Amino acid sequence: MPVVFVQVGQDLKITGNLKTAINKGIAAGYKKYSLRNSIVADPLLRGKPGFSPPVLHTDIVPGDKIKLTLLPKGFGCENKSQLKMFKPTVGLEEIKQFIVEAVKSAGADACPPYVVGVGIGGSADYASIMAKQALLIKLSDKYSRLEDDLLKQINKTGIGPMGLGGKTTALAVKIQSYPTHIAGLPVAVNISCHALRSAQIVL
Repeated sequence: MPVVFVQVGQDLKITGNLKTAINKGIAAGYKKYSLRNSIVADPLLRGKPGFSPPVLHTDIVPGDKIKLTLLPKGFGCENKSQLKMFKPTVGLEEIKQFIVEAVKSAGADACPPYVVGVGIGGSADYASIMAKQALLIKLSDKYSRLEDDLLKQINKTGIGPMGLGGKTTALAVKIQSYPTHIAGLPVAVNISCHALRSAQIVL
């Protein structure tokens, strides 16, 4: 599933339909490079698969440019995504346990070793978006100790590359956070297989 993160500069004037242009570009690129046509137009009725549309996440940022980041996401790992709405009084250990258990429940199905994205805070939908975005960011200074601790715990599960056992079940754990409501604490986990690919362009 092609996922595109779009950052639009607030000083930029766009003529034409940006969404349509991105859809056409995705379809043309997938066809040109013989990628699988795996998008069904209706999730319930299914039908013949095609190359588009992608999932778009758009943000307004300072400046006069557009940055497009493409993340092709396989559903072997996407199907292992998890979200939990914790009570705000929960302890850190319970959150860590949820993240580790999410990886353990994925087992070998999503083609480890994994990159694990975690989104904490915001709302249910925004935590899930942050978890996916986290796959693309550098390791956090803010949460470096937590990321390292989670990586060690995940690698102790012994799932190993392709589920064959070993010390490397995950390559990295990356965390993003955002302010949230006093009554909740959303935590989302998004897993990528070892073939984590992305492309980016600034226009």
